[in-house]
Amino acid sequence: MCGLKGLARRVKFPEMRTTLRIDLPSIHAVRAVYTALQGVEGILQADVSRRGAVIEHDGSATVDRLLEAVGVAGYDVLEIEEERRRLTIREE
Repeated sequence: MCGLKGLARRVKFPEMRTTLRIDLPSIHAVRAVYTALQGVEGILQADVSRRGAVIEHDGSATVDRLLEAVGVAGYDVLEIEEERRRLTIREE
């Protein structure tokens, strides 16, 4: 039986969640932003919709890199929200 420390070595948990508000006019725009985000190092998961993107990452995907990727796709970010993720462990 392995403890949480052993599990953390095998599975990479997202440390950060960054939400970008972007008004994307079409599904083609959504695909363009999703494709551009794939080139950003550190992203573990990205959910892109016409309203924006929710990105789970390890902390190395900085706001500047995310803004640059969205800009390469041809769109502007209207709002950014960053949230540091923490795993709560209760001792009994």
